[in-house]
Parts: sequence; structure tokens; C-alpha cells
Amino acid sequence: MSSPLLGYVPRQGWLHTLTGVSKLVLVLALVVGAMISFDARYLLGLSLLSVVLWAVSRVRLRDLAVVLWLIAIFMVLNNLLIFLFAPGYGEQLFGSRTLLVDGPWRWDLTAQQLFYQLVVTLKYVAVLPGVLLFITTTRPPEFASSLNRIGVPYRAAYAVSLALRYIPDVQRDFRTISQAQQARGLDVSRKVGLGTRIRNLTSTLMPLLLGAFDRIESVAAAMELRGFGRGKGRTWFDQRPLRTRDVVVMVGAALLLAASVALVVLGGGRWWNPFA
Repeated sequence: MSSPLLGYVPRQGWLHTLTGVSKLVLVLALVVGAMISFDARYLLGLSLLSVVLWAVSRVRLRDLAVVLWLIAIFMVLNNLLIFLFAPGYGEQLFGSRTLLVDGPWRWDLTAQQLFYQLVVTLKYVAVLPGVLLFITTTRPPEFASSLNRIGVPYRAAYAVSLALRYIPDVQRDFRTISQAQQARGLDVSRKVGLGTRIRNLTSTLMPLLLGAFDRIESVAAAMELRGFGRGKGRTWFDQRPLRTRDVVVMVGAALLLAASVALVVLGGGRWWNPFA
């Protein structure tokens, strides 16, 4: 059986030893810090930190190969669309123009535009690896307890936990239904045309959706019978106490966020202009 598309990956990595709260605080600091600052130096530092975190997590790239490929395709398309519809935004942003390639009509490639799109790409590289690592190194029950400990209502936290928990189940059901449909002659490979593939995939998705709805109804009924949601709070089975390494990680996350704010305040803006 293949590994889940996106979910918890059991490894003996350093990130796996941290509590869900400290990892969640670190991820939130990465996301908020990257949202606040457009400083390329800061984003490059976050990107290097993401690479280091990936290395110590022992999560292999092939564990998330499909997700990483989709992210890479999205980043390429995003950069192409930015250059297609706003090829001169970098010049307006930095107030200068350094021509690199004289393109047709208005699609001249300038150093300012190239730098602007590099910053946009760095934002993805700085944030997305951390988010993926949090999902792959945190068990769904611990994820739910972490959300609850930072103030998220436990009903919402449990809903997020259930969603993450059933991703592997949905993937397994899709594979089973797809193989059954192919055994009946519904081919979804590249040997048939695109239109035929779409029609055959539709025949696969309908049973998958019906099965998902049936599972949701069963889980909801079971939770209701057990009195879920009646109390104002709840205890969590998978909740670990904070240790020294967790405190160090959370302090480091606070420093990362403070550095982002400091760069905006001291630099007089969210952007660093190397062309000034």
C-alpha cells in the first residue's frame, strides 16, 4: 500500500519529539512573519530555516512527492501569470528600471521585476515547508489538542483533526474504487483520450463522495451518542507537557516574529530595495 498523500509520517526525527503546541507556534510565526515582511533577506533566512527543519525531521521528499510537485507547478504558473499580466510591477515598486532582456511589446525582463518575483517565490519556500512538516510530524489528535491549547474551541479543533485523520482513508477508498472500475473496463490511464478519462473519473468520484458522506454520518452519530459537545471543555488523550526544547522553540518563534516587525519599523516599509 502506498503512503498517504498528505498526513502523519512516523519517523525518529527531532521535530517528532516536540509537542504539537511548540510546533504550531513555530509554524504560525513562520506564516505571520512572512506575511508581514517582504524583505528578501528575512525571507531567505526563513527559507534556510525551513531547509534545516526538513533535514532534522527525517521526512523524505518522496513521502510528499505529489504535494511538492503540485506546489512547484503552482509556483511556476503563478510566476508566469505575474509576468504576463504585470510585467512592469517591479519597476513601479522599486522606482527604477534595469533592462535585462528586451522582450516584445511590454514584456521586457528587468532586474526589478525579476527580484520582485524572486521575493514572491521566497514567500512560498519560507512558509510551505514548515506547514507541511507540521502536518507530517504531528498526529491528528495532538494537532487538535494543540489548537485547543492556543484558544481554538475544542469542537473546531476536533473537526480539523478528523479531516486530517480521514485523508489516508479517502485516498485508500479512491484507489480501491478506481481499481474496481478499471476491472470493469473503465480506463483512466493515458491510453485513452482526455474526455474519456474525465468521464471515467466521474464514475469513480461519485461512489467516493457517497462513501465519504456515509462515513461522516456514521461518525457524527457515534459522537452524538457519546455526548460530544455537551460540555464547555474536554480532556485530550494525546497531550504532552512542555519541555525545555519546546520552550526554546517557542522563544525562537517569538524572535522570528519580532525580527519581521523590526525590519518593517526600522526599514520604513515592508520591502527592502537593493536598487536604491
